[in-house]
Amino acid sequence: MSANFFDEQGLFFVPLGGSEEFGANLNLYICDGDFLAIDCGLGFADERYPGIDLLLPDPRHLEEHKHRLKGLIITHAHEDHIGAVAYLWERLGCPIYATRFTAAVLRKKLEQQGLSDVPVNIIAPGHVEEIGAFNVDFIPVSHSVPDSCSLVVDTKYGRVVHSGDWNLDPKPVVGQASDEKLFRDIGKKGVLAYVGDSTNAQVDGRAGSESDVESGLAAEFEKCEGRIVVTIFSSNIGRLVSIARAAQDTGRSLVIIGRSLHKMVAAALECGYLNDIPDFLDESDLVNLPAENTVLVVTGSQGEYRAALARIARGENREVRLSKGDTVIFSSRAIPGNERSINAVKNNLSAAGICVISPDDTKNKIHISGHPCRDEIADMLSWVRPACVIPVHGERLQLDAHAALAEGCQVSQTIVPGNGSVIRLAPGKTEIIDHIETGMLAVDQRRIIPADHQSIIARRKLQYSGMVHVSLVLGADLTVLGRMKVDSAGLTTYDDDEGFEDDLRVQVDRMLEELRDDLLRGEDEIAEEIRIALRRYVMDCLGIKPKVTVHVTLLDV
Repeated sequence: MSANFFDEQGLFFVPLGGSEEFGANLNLYICDGDFLAIDCGLGFADERYPGIDLLLPDPRHLEEHKHRLKGLIITHAHEDHIGAVAYLWERLGCPIYATRFTAAVLRKKLEQQGLSDVPVNIIAPGHVEEIGAFNVDFIPVSHSVPDSCSLVVDTKYGRVVHSGDWNLDPKPVVGQASDEKLFRDIGKKGVLAYVGDSTNAQVDGRAGSESDVESGLAAEFEKCEGRIVVTIFSSNIGRLVSIARAAQDTGRSLVIIGRSLHKMVAAALECGYLNDIPDFLDESDLVNLPAENTVLVVTGSQGEYRAALARIARGENREVRLSKGDTVIFSSRAIPGNERSINAVKNNLSAAGICVISPDDTKNKIHISGHPCRDEIADMLSWVRPACVIPVHGERLQLDAHAALAEGCQVSQTIVPGNGSVIRLAPGKTEIIDHIETGMLAVDQRRIIPADHQSIIARRKLQYSGMVHVSLVLGADLTVLGRMKVDSAGLTTYDDDEGFEDDLRVQVDRMLEELRDDLLRGEDEIAEEIRIALRRYVMDCLGIKPKVTVHVTLLDV
């Protein structure tokens, strides 16, 4: 995108993350050169990123024009909307706006990264905040985390409803219900575009009510004789309340396992959302509690390798040991792409004789989605009556389904964006006018690097094709001085390694014989010839093209 674009008069929307993918939400509105960012979340890495757990949206366009960035709004406290802020704020340096619970969670994340002076402005639901060229109304909506908000982004060119995550839970356990009248009033004023949650755009009906989950869980608890473990998203405070009440109804004590859960509980207590339920216990109390009288709430519902549930399933948690006859309840749905990791955890549990229950395994309601299903989306569109619907927050299948649903609701225009689509909302025709490059960053232990960094590419290659490393010292006549060092990994069984490496030495000797006719070659040229020969040899023998490195030192002796 050229610098001239930012100086154009008008209102633009650019999704920088979270469109055509789940996670890493980052959205940008531009009005007469002023920038407003909405959400800054993380994604979870898969096997394509060895050694990487977390992915972040690349904020390069915001960083390069940070003088234009008037603020960052976080709509709610889920990781895919808030999780990247602490990693990226120093690159942005702008004020942050969030509701009370969201701000409490964010402060803990910022402190963990050593950031204590970040300007976080707490906005009450229903308040209108002026941020640069934007007037933003924070509209409370029901979701699985407290203080979630949709946003009405008002400008001189018109208003946009940015939905955030929401549903139409008629009786939420925590937080406020989505208010039909509020959205109808917004629609009567005229809505230029609705930028909306597409997660469940393929799912018929309605999400349901969190209030029903309490009784569903209690019914499941009544059938269990041993210890019960329930796994949830750590930020699902409504679900935590449902579990606590179900445990109380069935005479069980509730134990919280996992640092992220403890942090969320601390934020919820700070904001007064857990005042009417029994006190939580932690893992140190387990020694004094009969197994049949406990319910454990743990992180790891998406199969995350380092999360509490996966460690318990592998028998690596010293405090929590499950036995045959115990039960693990997945009070969650799989995020697309996480199925393999989740199944690995379930298989470990099942092999140990532990009963595993997922939402599809029971008629009792043990989970509802925090996102709107098709009937709810249709209701919202009938209330807001936008001129254009722009689906976000989902993979391409969900975005297309959302667009098709909107067209069926007689919305006159839909635009399905990808990350980097530059959409002019006004003045003139609403359309995609440009595309900018977007990308992902990877949290690699103590550094943040591009997700396509050479170190990750090299790990991926090693993961699939193994490696060979040769180090040798040569005299001027290319005679090997001392012992040639050869190492390989991931190519043969341990029993075969020594013989295989001897074969590689023979190949090096043969190549050196060929090279002795041309003694004008330097170290790098000799190393490259040997590298190519060894890679070809391994390919001929094993059908594998390994990573091959060769270090050659020439001595003039």
